[in-house]
Amino acid sequence: MARQVETDKKKRKNCSLCADKVESIDYKDAAKLKRYLTEAGKIIPRRITGNCAAHQRMIAKAIKRAREASIISYVFD
Repeated sequence: MARQVETDKKKRKNCSLCADKVESIDYKDAAKLKRYLTEAGKIIPRRITGNCAAHQRMIAKAIKRAREASIISYVFD
């Protein structure tokens, strides 16, 4: 019985990118990409952001490209 109550508390987060019907993520849009980074500059995991797997892969790839192009720094001070 207690286990069922615990699972009821956990609500599945919806992918905000699916809701907006985003098909591609631009690596040059630094403001949007910084939403998915921690203060230390790490990529926030999918279970925290609530993104679907496909969009999380797109975000990770875009962040890595932006870092390579020096649009976003690797580490924030």
